[in-house]
Amino acid sequence: MDIFAVISLIGGLAMFLYGMNVMGESLEKLAGGKLEKIFEKLTSNRLKGLLLGMTVTAVVQSSSTTTVMLVGFVNSGIMKLSQAISIIMGANIGTTITSWILSLSGLESDNFFIKMLKPSSFAPIIALIGIILVMSKKNDKTKVIGNALLGFAILMTGMSTMSSSVEPLAEIPEFKELLAKFSNPVLGVLVGAILTAVIQSSAASVGMLQSLSNNGLITFGSAIPIILGQNIGTCATALLSCIGANKNAKRVAVVHLYFNVIGTVVFLIGFYALNSLLEFAFLNDAITSFNVAIVHTIFNLVTTIIMFPMINILEKLAYLTVKDTEEKEEIQMLDERLLNTPTVALEQARNVTIKMAEKTIKSITLALDVFKNYDSKKADKVVVYENMVDAYEDRIGSYLLKLSSRNLTETDSKSTSELLHVIGDFERISDHAMNIIEISEELHSKKNEFSNDAYEELMVLMHAITDVLDMTAKSFANNDINLAHQVEPLEEVIDRLRLEMRNRHIQRLKDGKCTMELGFIFTDLLTELERVSDHCSNIAVCMIQIEENNAVEVHEYLNVLSKDSEFEKQCQNFATNYKLPKQA
Repeated sequence: MDIFAVISLIGGLAMFLYGMNVMGESLEKLAGGKLEKIFEKLTSNRLKGLLLGMTVTAVVQSSSTTTVMLVGFVNSGIMKLSQAISIIMGANIGTTITSWILSLSGLESDNFFIKMLKPSSFAPIIALIGIILVMSKKNDKTKVIGNALLGFAILMTGMSTMSSSVEPLAEIPEFKELLAKFSNPVLGVLVGAILTAVIQSSAASVGMLQSLSNNGLITFGSAIPIILGQNIGTCATALLSCIGANKNAKRVAVVHLYFNVIGTVVFLIGFYALNSLLEFAFLNDAITSFNVAIVHTIFNLVTTIIMFPMINILEKLAYLTVKDTEEKEEIQMLDERLLNTPTVALEQARNVTIKMAEKTIKSITLALDVFKNYDSKKADKVVVYENMVDAYEDRIGSYLLKLSSRNLTETDSKSTSELLHVIGDFERISDHAMNIIEISEELHSKKNEFSNDAYEELMVLMHAITDVLDMTAKSFANNDINLAHQVEPLEEVIDRLRLEMRNRHIQRLKDGKCTMELGFIFTDLLTELERVSDHCSNIAVCMIQIEENNAVEVHEYLNVLSKDSEFEKQCQNFATNYKLPKQA
């Protein structure tokens, strides 16, 4: 094999890769936005997902393309990880279509029709049709079809070129000895994986293998491990594509890798265990391109059959590998190296505190939803959020204490103090969310229900609580002091609502419309809700005092505020929006 044969091999590979790329891109354009809709509609169950993965991959001629699309869909929230796993499995089966098409290059016969199936015969015809469609300029769709046909023709021509260029290797004993070493399963898998990862195409690496097989250069024993390794190597594309994506998108790539690695290990163990018992004679025989397609297909079918019932396990492995540590990542924004530039460190701490506030609001919102319609899964999420908020408070608090020991300006010192107060109040709010969950669980477990009057009153109060929380969070996130000034009047209205609801509750007890047990639960719930609004008031007042440089004690400040006529006017305005239903 001389230098010209090497150049021919490289040129053939280049044409193969280019043709594959052109054809794949053209087929994707033909599908247009339909693929997204198809993925959304046909992933309602795993079997449909499997068939969808097979079909789409057979059409676009690349499992890597399908997996990369899945990464994008999951990253954008179009699809869930559990839906993507079965599609990945189907993609591995669908990609075997490529090897079957490439196996046509190994056909040998004098029959006219069989000869026409050879790429060297039909590729020029397809290329001619393709170029006619491209140059016809009828419409974009026609051009895209033409490009797809041209890409396919170039791909098959590249395949033929590779086959011709490696033909002289059949006369080199040393090359055959080198290939014989690949019969070592581990070495063969590594070679297949590395080659595929480097050229970023399992179809191309399979094509190269089939080129060697067309000239009788490789045996079954050497080809089988390489084929298995090619399935692992194709995961590299998806792994690279998930860089910068969210955690679920990264899990798609991880699932693809686990599926192929576990499948390869299981297949190797099973195959070579049988070989030790039965001593397969065909392992020393030369493999053909047709046989390569068969092995490729059998491996992916067997792997899918074995792994399909294990989709939940694959999902759990992905979650264990790429853990739900979003809150930790955000907390890691508090890099201690920034403490040397306090203003920057303070801004980072504020940004993370805003994230903490978002988690707190979610915890309360979910807790109120659980009270309205009990859902154990939502209750569990509140626990998760509460733990997150606790972690935020610990990390931000420690960071701010370290920051406070630095040489801060007066403004930065006040801001640090504000954040220390605020994180404490947000954490207490999440504690109350947990208490509301406990009350809801007690009601649910005992199958108790409040009277219609009590329930309607609670809905009014909860509406007010939701609004005061939203107002507080927005005023803090945007440092909106005007909005912060509106928190205390609404908090005062909530206090008055609670007092009125308590009086009505006592009257219901006297009238025998409520049991003592439900009465205690009702009172506890009122207390939890009212305390949430108290903490909102603390946050707003802290912001106002820092902004106005007011050193007056909080309770004294609130006492002065309550005597302000403008304050009472604001209270009256809010009171009109949160009226308790008339008593029967």
